[in-house]
Amino acid sequence: MAKNTVPRHIGFIPDGNRRWAQARGLPKQAGYAEGIEPGLSLYEICKERGIVEASIYCFTQDNTKRPTSQKIAFTAASVEFAFEIARRGAALLVVGDETSAQFPKGLKVFRERQGTGMKVNLLINYGWEWDLGGLRNGGLRSREVSRLDMIVRWGGGRRLSGFLPVQSVYADFYVRDEYWPDFEPQHFDSALSWFRRQDRTFGG
Repeated sequence: MAKNTVPRHIGFIPDGNRRWAQARGLPKQAGYAEGIEPGLSLYEICKERGIVEASIYCFTQDNTKRPTSQKIAFTAASVEFAFEIARRGAALLVVGDETSAQFPKGLKVFRERQGTGMKVNLLINYGWEWDLGGLRNGGLRSREVSRLDMIVRWGGGRRLSGFLPVQSVYADFYVRDEYWPDFEPQHFDSALSWFRRQDRTFGG
């Protein structure tokens, strides 16, 4: 990809919801609902910037090991966000193990992409081992998701945490230290500016 272009496909890891809540004296589960409005704002900004495809980490199979109050909260937030961006015209695909009881039943219809707008892939009850396990039957379970150009993570973590390992092979990785509920549009603008300065030779 040449310099001074907009990434086609961006992955987002919106981390730090629980720490955001704790810093305000709230129970950990209170942070998840606070991530919905920032997510909707980011979705609209992506459309404005001409992003073709976005993948968003909602919750993983490992996350479902957390206390019940947190599972209920992050599941509810994920479902609310999914239906709202679908209502706003996203071409929505939910990627995750729909055979598990941890998968929200109301989102099963989105295991096949619905809509014709900007492509949005929500990773819900997703696990990298589950994804790669599809190779035994002929292909990745995330095979409809294209290769990522960039990944943006909030919350200060410097790791993929199992996020789409195959599609991430040549993605540039940009980190914000702010917790996800404190998202500001300038975070994304800074990420795009940083991306344009990267030397993307793909090993060549």
